[in-house]
Amino acid sequence: MSKTVKFKIDRFLMLMQDRGASDLHMSVGRPPMFRQSGQMDPIRYRVLTNSDWVEFMKPIAGPENWAKFKRVGDCDFAHAVPGVARFRVNFFMQERGYAAVFRIIPTKLMTFAQLGLPKPVEKICHIERGLVLVTGPTGSGKSTTLSAIINKINEEQSRHIITIEDPIEFVHPNKRSVISQREVGEHTVSFAEAVGAAVREDPDTILVGEMRDLETIRTALNAAEAGFLVFGTLHTNNAAKAVDRIINVFSQDEQEGVRGGLAESLRAVLAQQLLRREGGGRVAALEILFGTGAMSSMIRDGKTSQLTSAIQMGKALGMQAMDDALYELLQDGLISPESCYEKGVDKKAMKSRLEAGGYVGDFADDE
Repeated sequence: MSKTVKFKIDRFLMLMQDRGASDLHMSVGRPPMFRQSGQMDPIRYRVLTNSDWVEFMKPIAGPENWAKFKRVGDCDFAHAVPGVARFRVNFFMQERGYAAVFRIIPTKLMTFAQLGLPKPVEKICHIERGLVLVTGPTGSGKSTTLSAIINKINEEQSRHIITIEDPIEFVHPNKRSVISQREVGEHTVSFAEAVGAAVREDPDTILVGEMRDLETIRTALNAAEAGFLVFGTLHTNNAAKAVDRIINVFSQDEQEGVRGGLAESLRAVLAQQLLRREGGGRVAALEILFGTGAMSSMIRDGKTSQLTSAIQMGKALGMQAMDDALYELLQDGLISPESCYEKGVDKKAMKSRLEAGGYVGDFADDE
């Protein structure tokens, strides 16, 4: 900790990296806290006051971000500690006062092997057009998985890849591909405007950091239907919910057309959840859906509830249901039976499966 730091907060961020924590929480009314292996862990420090918080945070925000935070009550940006790491930062207001969360962004791009991604995920790197969705709750590792996919494409193929992020997380050097990374607020007004502009910038691949609103989803779908490869992220727990989320954001009279377009353009869905690994650390469970004729028909006919069945029928193609992925992690001794049940999609079926497998745990029937 003797290393010279530019900002007061940087000492906590250096300690965060040293301890292997994923997040730092700085909230007025509590001492600072780290998240380690999914658990909140207090730091030996006094309870933060508003004046403490401002002293830590205002210098790193810069005038524009600080003004936005004071105006609307939250803001996002990236902060770098040279020689240590980059961090995704969110300022927000809460009942006791100001708050901030820092999430570490690894400077080193992770490989498929390092992340333990299933072999079939590599097929996504060879898709040339259409829509690929990576879904999961906040903090489930979507950005890390996408960075590994983009990095593999960058190493093996000659493409123009445009990423649109808020903020930019993993920085990709140009390898075989040309990488153009744009940050919302810094280089463009919004995701929707950036996607609309990207189709005029000779792209092969467009990464949309978050498909969070109607216009962004609309422009991303249009780009995928126009023949570009579009990666997008959503906050859903499985493939069927991801498809429903896209369709339901549109008005009722548009949904039939959207179902048709999505049926033609959707190439793959990765749904990801991050769980506590037995013995420490985290491990990802992935549901994998690849586009098939059966999948297209289900989407077109509004039968998205049958997509899990399509995944089961597509095991030979590398598809994998979320509950199967979870159960495999359990069998490998990587997660607990309780975690397997808690993250399961079909709770009743998972409970029966666990009991039949001889696993003992608290499987409260919440259905």
